[in-house]
Amino acid sequence: MSGYSIKDLEQLSGIKAHTLRIWEQRYNILSPGRTDTNIRTYNDQDLKMVLNISLLKDHGYKISEIAKLSIKELTREVIAISDRKLNYPDQIHALAISMIDLDEDRFEYLISTNIQQFGFENTMLYVIYPFLSRIGTLWVTSSIGPAQEHFITNLIRQKLIAEIDGQARNQHSDAKKYLLYLPEGEMHEITLLFANYIIRARENKVIYLGQNLPFDELQFACNVHKPDFILTAITTSPSNSEVQPYVNKIAKTFPYAHLLLTGYQVVGQDIVLPENATIINNLEDLRHIVSA
Repeated sequence: MSGYSIKDLEQLSGIKAHTLRIWEQRYNILSPGRTDTNIRTYNDQDLKMVLNISLLKDHGYKISEIAKLSIKELTREVIAISDRKLNYPDQIHALAISMIDLDEDRFEYLISTNIQQFGFENTMLYVIYPFLSRIGTLWVTSSIGPAQEHFITNLIRQKLIAEIDGQARNQHSDAKKYLLYLPEGEMHEITLLFANYIIRARENKVIYLGQNLPFDELQFACNVHKPDFILTAITTSPSNSEVQPYVNKIAKTFPYAHLLLTGYQVVGQDIVLPENATIINNLEDLRHIVSA
């Protein structure tokens, strides 16, 4: 079981902390614990309750009506809504609940129905990535436990690998060559895997080297393949102070390739870009580049 602050609940549900406090006082919907310094703390069941309330409110329910429902009745109403075709925000709430409960069957159902409704690429762009962004702060602050983090990221990773394996291996006549890798010490692979999918879907060639690649191995692979583009995501490694020298080193070592850089340590940071480098702020940017 994880512990959440009221700000965590606000970030995940979209309901303001001030509103949550009013609901506690007026409707007794939540009963938070208290720290030694009298700060509210919430558990997994509290978070599920808030996510379910948020879903019902988005579908026209009034909080006064919701407050009268028993847990069983509230769950029944949420399931009834969830069995319809949901919009993107609804799906994000549902994914959060499947993560909290470590519910693989529910995750699989949600992703499968989304893919049928929106297609795989749009499901990743408009459901999975907003979901990962919403819970990212909770991972950094350890509000979400390692079991929940590993559970959901590994399911997403498995889904991506399956979709990549199912792609036709077509390449158009003027296909570009993309080499994809993560720096040594970097293990956050989901963005790289989805980039792999996007690039292959546009019938370009991908050399996929994956996580935790030492620089001398990157040199070896680039000498063999001479890629047109080198794409990497820098989320935690190298550290903030080492990112600029690392970017400069890649650009200088492989002047014939165009660097595509993304990740927390790059996007929105004060990186001085070499001439042969571009920052990918979001995956829509990547779709535009590989489709050009």
